[in-house]
Amino acid sequence: MPDATAANSFTLEVEHKGSKALVHCHGRLVAGAAKPLFDGVKPLIPECKLIVLDLADVKSMDSMGLGALVRLYVSASGGGSRLELIHLGKQVRELLGLTHLLSVLTDMCEQGVTMRF
Repeated sequence: MPDATAANSFTLEVEHKGSKALVHCHGRLVAGAAKPLFDGVKPLIPECKLIVLDLADVKSMDSMGLGALVRLYVSASGGGSRLELIHLGKQVRELLGLTHLLSVLTDMCEQGVTMRF
């Protein structure tokens, strides 16, 4: 059963600019927080052609959080949108690296290229 405190410790803010959306994520992306992430980002598809998740303030992520990211990636791809991650912390980067998803979910933004909104 999802932990209610985990869901309460995760928040997101969406910033729209035309066909782009920047989603600032805060807290822990763990069991209980995966649904709020998915439910908050899914409606942006296909309205936004580019959806960028800013994970600078995500302190940790578990398999449920990873699953939510993969679900969003698949939904975005199928809906004509592109999902990208930026500002990954060490723990999140390691988890994505272990699962071989780092190169799939990150791009030039992660390598220091600034996105303009």
